[in-house]
Amino acid sequence: MARSPRDPGPDAPSTGSGSGQRDGRDRERREERREERRRRDVRLDLPGRRKRSVLPRFKFGGDSFGEFAEGFARFMGTAAFLIGMSVFVVTWLVWNTVADGRLEFDEYPFILLTLMLSLQASYAAPLILLAQNRQEARDRVGVERDREQAAQSRADMDFLAREIASLRMSVGELATRDYLRRELREVLEELEAERREAELDEDDRR
Repeated sequence: MARSPRDPGPDAPSTGSGSGQRDGRDRERREERREERRRRDVRLDLPGRRKRSVLPRFKFGGDSFGEFAEGFARFMGTAAFLIGMSVFVVTWLVWNTVADGRLEFDEYPFILLTLMLSLQASYAAPLILLAQNRQEARDRVGVERDREQAAQSRADMDFLAREIASLRMSVGELATRDYLRRELREVLEELEAERREAELDEDDRR
C-alpha cells in the first residue's frame, strides 16, 4: 500500500509533542527571566544595604548644636574658665615681655593675643545668645504648661464647688433624724390621746 508524501511515517516525530516541548521550554525561560529580574530589582519598601564608609559619620542637628552652645555658655560662666583664661593671658604677656627676643612670638602691643581674644568673643557671643534663646523657649513652654495646669485646677475646683453646693441642696431637702423623731413623737402622742379617749368612752358607757 503506497503512502502519501504528506502522510508521515511511524518513525517521524509528531509535531504536537514538539510544539508542546518548545512551549514548555519557553515558559521555563520566561520564568527564569522573571526571577532574575525580580532579584535585580531594588525594592523601595525594603531597607537597602548600607555601604560602609571609611570616614566616621557625624550627625549635626539643631538640638545637638544647641546643647553644645548651652554647654559652652555654661562653661564660660564658671570660675575654672575665668581662672584658666587669666592664667593664659598673664603667661602670654609675661613670656613675650621677659623672654629673649628669639623666643618672643608676639611683641608689644600683642596684636596676636588681641586677635585671638576678639575671635573668641566673636564666637562666644552668638553661642551665648543661642543658649539664652533655648532657655527662653524652655521657660516659655514651662510657663504655658503651668498656665494650663492652673486653668485645669481652677476648672476642677469650680466643678467640685458646684457638686458640693448641689449635694448641700439635696441634703437640705431630705428628712433629717431630728425631723423624723419629732414626727414620730407627734404620732405617738396622737395615738396615746386617742387611746385615752377610747378608754373614757368605755368607762362612761359602763
